[in-house]
Amino acid sequence: MEPYTLFVTILLSLLPISELRGAIPYAYFNGVSLFIAAPLCILVNAMVAPIAYTFLATFHTIFHAHWHWYASFFDRFVARAQQRVSPKVDKYGYWGILLFVAVPLPITGAWTGTLGSWILGLDKRKTMMAVFGGVIVSGLIVTSLVALGVGIDSVFIKRI
Repeated sequence: MEPYTLFVTILLSLLPISELRGAIPYAYFNGVSLFIAAPLCILVNAMVAPIAYTFLATFHTIFHAHWHWYASFFDRFVARAQQRVSPKVDKYGYWGILLFVAVPLPITGAWTGTLGSWILGLDKRKTMMAVFGGVIVSGLIVTSLVALGVGIDSVFIKRI
C-alpha cells in the first residue's frame, strides 16, 4: 500500500462527509485488499467518538464561558432539539444511536451520532459503545457492497 493511499484512506475515514462509505471503496479501488482496508477504516472511524467528545467538551466550555451569543444560541438550540427528539430517544435509546450510525448514508455516521448524543446530554460511555457498534455494522455493510460489486458505483458515486 502506498503511503499516499494510506493517508487519504485514513483521512476519508475521519471526515464527516465520507467516513466509511468513502474510505473503504477508495482504498479498495486503489489496490488495497478488503482484508486490510475494512479493519483499518473501521478502527480509524471508531476513533471519531472520543475525538468528537474531546473537541466538543473543550471548545464548548470555552465558547460557552466567554461568548454570550454562543451560550444563548446553544441553550435555545439544545432545548428545541431535546423537545423534538426526546420521545424517539426515550423509545429507542442507545440502540437507536447504533442503528443511526450503522446506516452508511450521507448525514448518518459516527460524527452525527456523537454530536446528537452530546447535545442531548446522553451518557458518554454508552454513546461511545453505541457509536462503535454502529461503525462496525456500517463497515460490514460497506465492505459487503464493495466485495459484491453490485452497483457499487451507483451507490457511492453520482453519475453526471
